[in-house]
Amino acid sequence: MSQAFDYDLVILGAGVGGHGAALHAVSKGLKTAIVEAADIGGTCVNRGCIPSKALLAAAGRVRELRNQHHLQALGITVTQVNYDRQGIADHAKNLVTKIRGDMAGSLKRLGIDVIQGWGRLAGPQKVTVTTAGGDTTVTARDVILAPGSVPFVPPGIELDGRTVFTSDDGLKLETVPPWVVIVGSGYIGLEFADIYSALGSEITMVEALATLMPGFDPDIATQAQRVLIGPRDIETHVGTLAYRVIPGSPVVVELADAKTKEIIDVLEVDACLVATGRVPATKDLGLECVGVDLDRRGFIPVDDRMAVLVNGQPVPHLWAIGDATGKMMLAHAASAQGIVAVENMCGHDRTVNYQSIPAATFTHPEISFVGLTEPQAKEKAQAEGFPLGVTRSYFRANSKAIAEGETDGLAKIIYRQDTGELLGAHIFGLHAADLIQEAANAIAQRQSIRELAYMVHTHPTLSEILDEAYKRALPTLMASA
Repeated sequence: MSQAFDYDLVILGAGVGGHGAALHAVSKGLKTAIVEAADIGGTCVNRGCIPSKALLAAAGRVRELRNQHHLQALGITVTQVNYDRQGIADHAKNLVTKIRGDMAGSLKRLGIDVIQGWGRLAGPQKVTVTTAGGDTTVTARDVILAPGSVPFVPPGIELDGRTVFTSDDGLKLETVPPWVVIVGSGYIGLEFADIYSALGSEITMVEALATLMPGFDPDIATQAQRVLIGPRDIETHVGTLAYRVIPGSPVVVELADAKTKEIIDVLEVDACLVATGRVPATKDLGLECVGVDLDRRGFIPVDDRMAVLVNGQPVPHLWAIGDATGKMMLAHAASAQGIVAVENMCGHDRTVNYQSIPAATFTHPEISFVGLTEPQAKEKAQAEGFPLGVTRSYFRANSKAIAEGETDGLAKIIYRQDTGELLGAHIFGLHAADLIQEAANAIAQRQSIRELAYMVHTHPTLSEILDEAYKRALPTLMASA
């Protein structure tokens, strides 16, 4: 450590990205401090990934135990299934408390100083932290900005945190509304639809774009709608805005045509969950002290090494990671970025391969993907002049899925027919979130279908879904490549 600074590294934000960066920094011998204004763990642990998975796990059990047809096919009879809403809510709360405590404990064990307060840049290599006792200024050779993001609330929607709320409040599960409008059909909206429908709510899902699940591969979106929405008590509106939402009892939701903005219906419901994405929490970071301007969407501009940019040039010793960079709003992406930033500040040239970072939606069944969708791959193939291949395999032909009685779903792989390089993989089905990692690793290593098709997969397992897709693709590869 240079004696000219209080720390080698100061990190603003103790979410998953900041926490991961701090642990990696210590492994590199850096004296590290982390500044956090709220709770260790950030959005993921406290208001996102962790509590939502706890609610989904409990709601999924309720759904499974109430599915008499499925259970009878397995020779099982269950006469009555009830649930305790507060018990499910407590399960999520207790899990958050445990994981947050584990993360705080790991920081303490490694000798990482945790400074509670709001941190902002006070100049190059200088951070001021506003604490309960006043302002404190520390210096650091390097600074990482990891402020995270907050839910986006469209104009016209008024929150009260009780009848109209975002995922932050929804994850507390203070009620199970008889009828709830969910605004947005992305992964947050889909997961809450899964939770609420399993627990008995009637749902109206409102999507401003022309199709449901617009961020997903079209094949996967079609299959998922058939299984996750069609058979359930979920009504859908596409090309429709929640033009105005007024809290109360009832909640008044004015629906408008997304193009004309004309009111087409007015609903009176019990609750409204706003799941319209997230925006960066980049205000009051002191960026003006070092001449950094946010981009038009409010994100911190960074290069592939995670260095903060001014006019396209890296600011010395200043880095940014996580949701605030606008690259991929995923906890594991933030963690990967944090490690890359630390590696680069230590003189090891590393970048993040975003095409190999997988994502998952933890519905029942799950959705996962990595790399390009088919429309994206077609655009790339046309621009670069290579032949594109697409192959599918199905859970209904998989022995393990048949044994489980969970045969809905498919795996889809997208690849170059000339080189065989895997470009994308999309899975909808049982344990899709776990299955995608194999494809993610293959994309990271730029593996060819020629190699993947000869890998040996355990039988009978769900992993054979991808094995079958690889093998189906093999005959389509160009012989001359």
